[in-house]
Amino acid sequence: MNKEKRKYLQLSGLEPLIITPESNFVNVGERTNVAGSRKFLRLVKEEKFDEALDIARHQVEGGAQIIDINMDDGLIDGKEAMVKFLNLIMAEPDIARVPIMIDSSKWEIIEAGLQVVQGKCVVNSISLKEGEDEFIRHAKAIKRYGAAVIVMAFDEVGQADNYERRIEISKRSYDILVNQVKFPPEDIIFDLNIFPVATGMEEHRKNAIDFIGATRWVRENLPHCSVSGGVSNVSFSFRGNNPVREAMHSVFLYHAIKAGMNIGIVNPTMLEVYDDIPKDLLDHVEDVILDRRDDATERLLDFAETVVGINKEKTVDLSWREEPLQNRITRALVKGIDQYIVEDVEEARQKADKPIEVIEGNLMTGMNVVGDLFGSGKMFLPQVVKSARVMKKAVAHLLPFIEEEKKKNPKTVQGNGSAGKVLMATVKGDVHDIGKNIVSVVLGCNNYEIVDLGVMVPPEKIIQTAIDQQVDIIGLSGLITPSLDEMVYLAKEMERKNFKVPLLIGGATTSKAHTAVKIDPHYKNAVVHVNDASRAVTVVGDLLNKRNNQKYVGDLKEDYEKFREGFLKRTKKKEYLSIEEARKNKYSIDWATSEVVRPNHLGIQVIDDFDISKLKPYIDWTPFFRSWDLHGKYPGILSDAVVGKQATSLFHDAQELLQKIFDEKLLTGKAIFGLFEANTVNDDDIEVVTKHGEFKFRTLRQQLKKHAGKPNFALSDFIAPKESGVKDYIGCFCVTTGFGTAALAKEFEANHDDYNSIMIKALADRLAEAFAEYLHEKVRKEDWGYANDEALSNEDLIKESYKGIRPAPGYPACPDHLEKLTIWELLQVKEKIGVELTESLAMWPAASVSGYYFGNPEARYFGLGKIKEDQVKDFAGRKNIDFEYAKKWLNPNLQE
Repeated sequence: MNKEKRKYLQLSGLEPLIITPESNFVNVGERTNVAGSRKFLRLVKEEKFDEALDIARHQVEGGAQIIDINMDDGLIDGKEAMVKFLNLIMAEPDIARVPIMIDSSKWEIIEAGLQVVQGKCVVNSISLKEGEDEFIRHAKAIKRYGAAVIVMAFDEVGQADNYERRIEISKRSYDILVNQVKFPPEDIIFDLNIFPVATGMEEHRKNAIDFIGATRWVRENLPHCSVSGGVSNVSFSFRGNNPVREAMHSVFLYHAIKAGMNIGIVNPTMLEVYDDIPKDLLDHVEDVILDRRDDATERLLDFAETVVGINKEKTVDLSWREEPLQNRITRALVKGIDQYIVEDVEEARQKADKPIEVIEGNLMTGMNVVGDLFGSGKMFLPQVVKSARVMKKAVAHLLPFIEEEKKKNPKTVQGNGSAGKVLMATVKGDVHDIGKNIVSVVLGCNNYEIVDLGVMVPPEKIIQTAIDQQVDIIGLSGLITPSLDEMVYLAKEMERKNFKVPLLIGGATTSKAHTAVKIDPHYKNAVVHVNDASRAVTVVGDLLNKRNNQKYVGDLKEDYEKFREGFLKRTKKKEYLSIEEARKNKYSIDWATSEVVRPNHLGIQVIDDFDISKLKPYIDWTPFFRSWDLHGKYPGILSDAVVGKQATSLFHDAQELLQKIFDEKLLTGKAIFGLFEANTVNDDDIEVVTKHGEFKFRTLRQQLKKHAGKPNFALSDFIAPKESGVKDYIGCFCVTTGFGTAALAKEFEANHDDYNSIMIKALADRLAEAFAEYLHEKVRKEDWGYANDEALSNEDLIKESYKGIRPAPGYPACPDHLEKLTIWELLQVKEKIGVELTESLAMWPAASVSGYYFGNPEARYFGLGKIKEDQVKDFAGRKNIDFEYAKKWLNPNLQE
C-alpha cells in the first residue's frame, strides 16, 4: 500500500520555519498580546510603539519561533493598532525574521493584519462557533491570503470539554476545510483546549488526559495537521506555587508532545526539566495529569505544601569512577570530563588485542551515546564540543601505539573506516569559521572524517582537494554577502566537472531562500542549506544513506523547486519604484530646526594598545550563547528550564578564559576613528571634507513601494543636503580585538581542545562588538559631544537607546561592502592599526568591526530590502565602476 507523502507546515517571516517530525517543539511568544501582558497593553494604549517593538524583539531573542500579536481591547482601535504594529515589525529584520500569528476574535482585525503582514503567517483563530457558513467564508479568505490557521475546538453548542467532543469538532472542522474549502491540511493547526486540572471539581479530573488522548487521535486520523495549546492553563489551580506549576507544565508537555502536540505557548521560565523533577513530586503530578488515582488532587495539594521553596543541594559525585571501564569511558565522553580519560583508555588498550579496537569499540560506543543524546535534544552543542575534546585526547594517547602496530604488521587492517569523509571550507575572501568549526566537531563526534581547509579557500583548491581526497560531501561556509556568489560559482564548477557529491551550505548570510533560488538550480545533485549544527548530523546521515539516498535527494530537489517557485512568485507580486520615484519619496528632515552639533574634535584619532579589560561591562552575551546554539536572552538564559544548566556552565568557562585574556594580555585591542564635515549631494551621496581632500560615501535607497506616508530611506537622508546651507558631520571607525586570536586558537587545537579554540574566537568577536559599543559611547559623549549628559546602562546600549546610529557596510541599511574601501582610504586603517580587507572585503583579523557614525536625532536603522537594476546602474555610474562588478556586490539585494 502506498502511503500518502507527508506534508509539512511551512511558515515564514524573513526566514522560513518548516515544522517536520524532527523539529523540536515550536514555542509561540505571547507577550505581544494585550490580553496576556499588562505592559504591552499600556504601551499600545499610550502609543509607545517603539517600546512595544522591544517586547517583540525580546521574545524573538528569547527563543520564540512565532510571535502572537493580539490587539483585542475595548479601549483600543484594534484594527488600526494591528496594522500599525505589523507595519513597524516588518521594518525590523531582527523581529520580522520569525513568522507572525495574527490573533483576534474580530474578523476585521484579522483581515486587516493579513493585508499587511509579510511572509506566511498563522491566523488565530476560526471555529464553528458561528456556524458552517461563517467558518467556510473565513477559511476561504485565509486560504486566499496564503496563511495557515488555528482552529479552535468550539462549535455552535460550545467549547469541547471532553475527549469525545474534541474529536467530534476536530473531525467536522477538518472535513469541511479539506474537502469543501480545499484548504491545505498541513496548514491546519488544532487548538484542542487545555483546561486546568486539580481544581477539586470532579468534571475537571480528565482535562489533561482528554487533551492528550484527543491530540493523539487527531495526529493519527487527520493527516498532516498540527496541534497547539496554551500550556500554563493546566496548572491554573496552583497559582503561587511555582515548583509545582513548573513540574505540572513539564509533565503535561512530556506526554502531550509524545502524543503529537508540536506547537504551543509556553513560558520557558516556568518549566522544569522532566528528568530533574524529584521522584516524589513527579509521581504526585503524574497521578493528577494522567488521572491515575481518585485521590490524586488531594494528595498533590497536601504534598504541594512541602515543596514550596525547596533548594537542591549539589555535591561532586565521583562514585562513577567505581563503575565498569566502558561505563567510565562513556560517562567521560557524555559529561566532557577529561581528567581520567588517558588512564581509562590505557586500561582499555591493555585489555585489547590492537589499540585501534579501543577507538572502534570503547570510544565509539561512548560517542554513539553522545550522538543519540544530542539528536534527541538532551545534550547541547557546548557539551558535544567538550565530548570531542575528550575524544581527541583519548585518540592522541592511542595514536603512537597504533603507529607502532602498523610498523610491526603493515598488512594490519586499520579499522572499519569512518562513516564518511566531509570537506569543510570557508570560501574565498571570507575569514569567519566559528560555525564551520562547530559543525566539523559535531560531525567528527559522529565518526565522520573531516578534511578542514580553513578560511579564505579558493574554489580551485576546494575542487581539487575534493577529487584528491575522494570526499563524500562538501560543506561551504560564509558570513559576508560576497561569499554567496562564491558558493554559486562553486556549484556551477561542480556541475561542469560532473561531481556527484552533495553540497552543504551554511553561514550567517546564507538561507534556504538563497540556497533554493541561487545555488540549487546550478547543481543537479543534492544541495542543502544547514542552518545549525544540530541538523548537520541528520542531514549528512540521510545524504549518505545508500538505501534511501535517491528518495531523500529527490524529495529535497522537489522541496527546493517548490520553495523557489513560491519565493519568486511572492517577490514578483511586490511593487517597486524607479530610483527617481524613490528619491522623490525620501525621508525629509526640517534642516532649519534640526539639531546639528559640531564635534569637539574633528579629524582622525588612533588608539593603538587599548586595555580590553575595560570592555567587560559592554559585552552583549546573548549572541555569544546563540553562537553555541543555545537560544535565549542573557541573563535569563542562565535560569532557563531547558538550557539554563548548560548555559551557566558555558558562561562559567567563558568567564575563566576571559579573565585569563585580561590577566595575561592575550589579545590586543586597536581602534581608529574620525569625525568630519559632511553634506549630502545628488540625493544619495555623502560628501566628506577633510584637510587632505574630499571623499564620497555612496548610499543605497529602498525601492519597495510603501504605503502612503512611508518614506523610502537611504542613509544620506540623515545628513543635511549641501543646498540647505547647513554644515553637517559624519564619523567612521574600525575597531579590532582579533590580534592574537588565531595563534591562541591554533595552540588550543594542537592540544586537542576544540572547545577552547572555538571559545577564544567567540570571545574575541564579543570583545570586538563591545569595543565598538565602548568607542561609540566615547564619541557621543566626548569627541562629538552631542550626548555629553548620556547615562545609559549596558542593557540600554544593547537596545540602542542612544541618540544617533552606527550602521556598518555589509549590513541591512548599507549592504554594499565596497564602501569599506572608502573608510579604509579615508582613515588609512591598514596603515594605522593593521586591519586588512580580503579580496571579498572581509576584515582580517575576523574579530573586527567597522562602520559609520550618524549623530542626527532622527537617524534610524532600516533594511534596504530588494532593489531594481536601475539603481545598480545608477550606483555603478556614481562610483565609476563596471555595471557587472556593481551587480556582483549587490546581487543578494537585486529584485528578480
